[in-house]
Amino acid sequence: MGGEASHSCQSCLFAIYTETGIRMSRAVDRRSLRTWIDLDRTALASNVLAFRCLLPPDCRLMAVCKSNAYGHGLYDLVPALQETGVDWFGVDSIVEAAALRERGIRNPILVLGYTLPSRFAEAAAHRISLTVSNLENLRALAATQSLRRLKIHLKFDTGMHRQGFLPSQWEAALRLVRKCGRRVKVEGIYTHFAAAKDPGCREYTELQIKEFERAVARFREAGLSAIRHANATAGVLNYPQAAYDLARVGVGLMGYWPSYETKRAWEQRIVLKPALVWRTIISEIKALGKGMGIGYDLTETLKRRSTIGVCPIGYWHGFPRSLSRVGEVLVRGRRAKVLGAVSMDMIVIDLSQVAGARVGDVVTVIGRDGRDEITVYEVAGRAGVSHYEFLTRLNPLIQKFITS
Repeated sequence: MGGEASHSCQSCLFAIYTETGIRMSRAVDRRSLRTWIDLDRTALASNVLAFRCLLPPDCRLMAVCKSNAYGHGLYDLVPALQETGVDWFGVDSIVEAAALRERGIRNPILVLGYTLPSRFAEAAAHRISLTVSNLENLRALAATQSLRRLKIHLKFDTGMHRQGFLPSQWEAALRLVRKCGRRVKVEGIYTHFAAAKDPGCREYTELQIKEFERAVARFREAGLSAIRHANATAGVLNYPQAAYDLARVGVGLMGYWPSYETKRAWEQRIVLKPALVWRTIISEIKALGKGMGIGYDLTETLKRRSTIGVCPIGYWHGFPRSLSRVGEVLVRGRRAKVLGAVSMDMIVIDLSQVAGARVGDVVTVIGRDGRDEITVYEVAGRAGVSHYEFLTRLNPLIQKFITS
């Protein structure tokens, strides 16, 4: 594994992430980086196929890439997923959606989060569909005079009690939609399930499905026939009766189960392949004596003479401070424990059991090295966070490489 840093690597453009997109700089490969993330194109294609096989033939597939594509890099992952033939993309904000349009993504895009009324015209100009989930935004739409035709998806609160129109607001929403006239097209109607991740607890989700179908029936009765969607990753697996016209799949396409309960129920039936591997290097090695303290506040004291290594990643990169003294990484196929406190830009690891370790060796933070593997679930569990939270906190500045 130590030779990985020196073998021939593919070149790619170095991407500086900003809120509005990417500024291209010099061509780089892994040999010029201290840390990087590999995204496996083959794993992505396999995951897309796995979910395609679970959906009815007439149900379209939305790749949900919100929050920097769950840490995988919005502007890296979306083109790779586009190659697999997904039908839609879902993002959190108009900022993400407009940046994708500027980068040549032509698939339909739905903004799942809140959009300020001042950005409605921008959405219309870029052919971006917006979620509208409250009467205030519908009123703003109805009051806008110089708007190109805007496509919207009305979101209904069927029990999540977050975004969405409550049943008591349906009639007011219908009146406002009519008031918008032809300037607004209701392209979709949807909801989100609160408890679909545990297939053993079905009652609440089934109640939500019934409530959503009641909303669909009322709006169809009023003449609004639109794309219906409710299922996210867990719903596709656990509630096939709610497939409707479109499925919104996020972490599933990246190779992760939405919950332990869903994993246990499904892992013998389909294979999900994690697409993300995170690596760094050893930047310094030294031998220290028994009794020496490590790092800020000397939170760990060596119990024996030890060989320690420094890796140039820390909590700024997304390696949580809660992994201090408990985290592990892989070096040359062997586990190396994190010693002392995780710093902003560095961690110290115990190399005493890693024969031949040297400066420049590749360190696997997430992924496989030889026969061993450190998974996102393991790291997130040690850190005391969900795997969703761990992934989305990965620093977007970390360079991504698409591999096969």
